[in-house]
Amino acid sequence: MKRLIPLLLATSLCGAASAQTWPDKPVRMLVPAPAASSLDVIVRTLGDKLKDRWGQPLVVENKPGAGGMLGMDVVAKAAPDGYTLGIGFNGPIAFGPFMYKKMPYDPAKQLLPVVLTTSQPNVLAVPVANPATTVPEFVAWAKKQPGKLSYGSVGNGSSSHLTMELFLSLAGVDAVHVPYNGSPPAATSLAAGETQALFTVEPALLPLIQGKRIKLLAATSTQRMPGNKELPTLAESGYPGFEALAWNGLFAPAGTPPEVVARINADVNAVLADPGVREALSKQGLIVGGGTPAEFKAFIDSEARKWGEIIKKVGITID
Repeated sequence: MKRLIPLLLATSLCGAASAQTWPDKPVRMLVPAPAASSLDVIVRTLGDKLKDRWGQPLVVENKPGAGGMLGMDVVAKAAPDGYTLGIGFNGPIAFGPFMYKKMPYDPAKQLLPVVLTTSQPNVLAVPVANPATTVPEFVAWAKKQPGKLSYGSVGNGSSSHLTMELFLSLAGVDAVHVPYNGSPPAATSLAAGETQALFTVEPALLPLIQGKRIKLLAATSTQRMPGNKELPTLAESGYPGFEALAWNGLFAPAGTPPEVVARINADVNAVLADPGVREALSKQGLIVGGGTPAEFKAFIDSEARKWGEIIKKVGITID
């Protein structure tokens, strides 16, 4: 026991010293989505300012696949030293445990919430050639296409996926799910007419909207979006109370020193308060987040309760 106490003390002092000197090398950020996706844009926007505060570069590593789980699995199993972080979102954090029989990691036990970065509503998009101009018209059209409809999503278990499943169940429409690794390929598929509908965040669709290849029918917020007041909500399109937000935030491996987590949280909050950053994110249709790790965890828990009930009710399972 006498030998063990000095060893534990030395280990504790080493951990404290590490936290005080963090970061003394580049920080790796896993993005579980492709380059040019909304998550990628968020990370790179924050990274430009974080590298100035940290004196170290933020090395972005895109690792899409498995509904975001491939990237978050890397974070969950990384060394808990603050040098590997990830930007997680609804699917691989709050939804996955209710849909997958087995996940490669346990979000609640192996991932540490650090800070909410942004949130935003999804929008319902269809090819510009679709005759519908409103949600009721789209539902009426869809019901006349039995066995012919498919819809895209940005990945299995994503907000994009679950929002559509909830909508279809309420509308009484059947469609085949075609998951993609992120919003760019899902949007491209929609524009090409390979799929007939898609829920995702608006910024990912802007080039195709401006190119008049796809059009929007509704948003999933309870109020109309500030940047697109002309777009009605699903709640006012025949589905009262409908709300589905896509959110994201930074995570660290469980066991990361509290001092390091606090430093990252404080620095990200400072960057999110920067006027230039806020303007850049707002132009992407994003609602700027922030707050403490405890607040972020409480938000995740509430989202898990809400959507967990919906997943069970609708019967969504992914092997």
